Amino acid sequence: MFSSLLIANRGEIACRIIRTARDMGLRTIAVYSDADARALHVRLADEAVAIGPAPARESYLDADRILAAAGESGAEAIHPGYGFLSENAEFAEKVIAAGLVWVGPDPDSIRAMGLKDAAKARMIAAGVPVTPGYLGEDQSPDRLAAEADAIGYPVLIKAVAGGGGKGMRRVDDPAAFAEALASCRREAASSFGDDRVLIEKYILSPRHIEVQVFGDRHGQVVHLFERDCSLQRRHQKVIEEAPAPGMDDATRQAVCAAAVRAAQAVDYVGAGTIEFIADASEGLRADRVWFMEMNTRLQVEHPVTEAITGVDLVEWQLRVAAGEPLPMTQGDLSIQGHAIEARLYAEDPAKGFLPAIGTLEVFDLGDDPAIRIDTGVEQGAEITPWYDPMIAKIIAHGDTREEAREALADALDGAVIWPVRTNAGFLVQTLDHVDFAGGRVDTGLIAREGEALMPPPEPSEEALAEAAAALIGQDDLTGFRLNAAPRRSARFLLDGRPITVDFSDAGDVPPASSDQVLISEGGQSWSFTRWRADGLAAGGAGDGAILSPMPGRIIAVAVTEGQAVTAGQPLVTLEAMKMEHVLTAPFDGIVTDLKAQTGGQVAEGIALVRIVAEDAA
Repeated sequence: MFSSLLIANRGEIACRIIRTARDMGLRTIAVYSDADARALHVRLADEAVAIGPAPARESYLDADRILAAAGESGAEAIHPGYGFLSENAEFAEKVIAAGLVWVGPDPDSIRAMGLKDAAKARMIAAGVPVTPGYLGEDQSPDRLAAEADAIGYPVLIKAVAGGGGKGMRRVDDPAAFAEALASCRREAASSFGDDRVLIEKYILSPRHIEVQVFGDRHGQVVHLFERDCSLQRRHQKVIEEAPAPGMDDATRQAVCAAAVRAAQAVDYVGAGTIEFIADASEGLRADRVWFMEMNTRLQVEHPVTEAITGVDLVEWQLRVAAGEPLPMTQGDLSIQGHAIEARLYAEDPAKGFLPAIGTLEVFDLGDDPAIRIDTGVEQGAEITPWYDPMIAKIIAHGDTREEAREALADALDGAVIWPVRTNAGFLVQTLDHVDFAGGRVDTGLIAREGEALMPPPEPSEEALAEAAAALIGQDDLTGFRLNAAPRRSARFLLDGRPITVDFSDAGDVPPASSDQVLISEGGQSWSFTRWRADGLAAGGAGDGAILSPMPGRIIAVAVTEGQAVTAGQPLVTLEAMKMEHVLTAPFDGIVTDLKAQTGGQVAEGIALVRIVAEDAA
């Protein structure tokens, strides 16, 4: 076994790897960009090396900087985590060529499964069922459109080199195909440096089922059962669980056996995930489950597999990388209970899930020992616009699915996070939704239910009353009412917005220690303060000014000065936190004051363009 390990990653996964490596007695080396100089993973490691500016391409995606850090620190092995360079075969080759241990699959295996079209062809040869689609070399728009017509709508356009939900578009109508293809290719080129795509039949009642596989250099490949990752929003996983609800033993055996064949087909070594799509319109059946792709790395959702098997997958990765055989055989592995994981994102559901940034002045996820929390931040940490907005994973394990679901919902319900907005309240609503609670899940549940999953915009009347009583106190209000029952009410500010609260029935509430109370309920937090009047006023929401909703980079400007546009027409595309955000016209009008320029960096609130109604132009 090597004695030192460099983690070529950041955030939650870097902290996760450091924890296991430390338990195994290894010296850990972190790397960090300028934006992460004070990050948690930097402080947890035994040593840390700076690798460049905040943009990932100049730091975490720079293979030469990572290798230089390994040489400087005397690292013997490199663990890439997930994302960034974890599935980059060229980086793996450079690590091996430098005489270091690569904690991951062989570069040839990464290449074999990294391109979705070639991977599907290999799976067909190995007898693994695949989704109907087009995998051809002809990438002309006309050919791709023709293949989509032949497959039948709806179809899914997917980046050949994609992953993590990037470079993926569902198309329901032939008329929308060209625009979706252009957007998909642009995102694929930006995220992966490869704009090639494939076309798949879009399954109307889809379940996302994946199988954790593991191989060693002694010819053994095992599976650690399946996970269900069907709860997704815009192709990004939100809630994952293991085992999959409604999966019977016969279907489980067939799907897991196919996953093992897939891994064996590429002589796979290390941790990997075989992803399948299932048509759940008639329940989970082996003949309606098809291979989608393989992720040749550790998955974000690996903790649910660890919870139901009792296995530390990172420890297995390190031992296999050191040449050891797998610690367990297939016969040693079994399912123990049920586990569910929720991804906590710094984003604002009330604003279309736009990423949120700022300082975590309060970050309290509770201290229940039965709840596992994997995070890369702590109270006082700065959430920047540079990286993925996931800030933590909350994992609950129970004897039954219902026990795990309730424990996870309770943990998220009690989360107190301020002032950075998160999706905790949305997660609580989703976990409590009747379909999820009943195990009736598919990849369209979140999009289909929409508003039903949105958390309430304000605290409950009870919570407001208690907060008001705490701020005002029992004796601060004076006056009386003739011929009417006493009433205690006053004006306050809720997140800066005026609100009147009646707190007559608040009861005996301890007084607040300041002029601000933080109301936390259902995973959400609000600032509640005494009333004050000021001269600030917001601009009209309907004045046609299109402001940047967050810091980011402009990657496309679809209009010109003086152009006539219609309501909903795309104007500017902004890239932030690895996601594209299309800003559209609020009403019919004429483009004026066009300030946006492709490639430009903008701050939050900057005016990019204005739309003037035609009758006012």
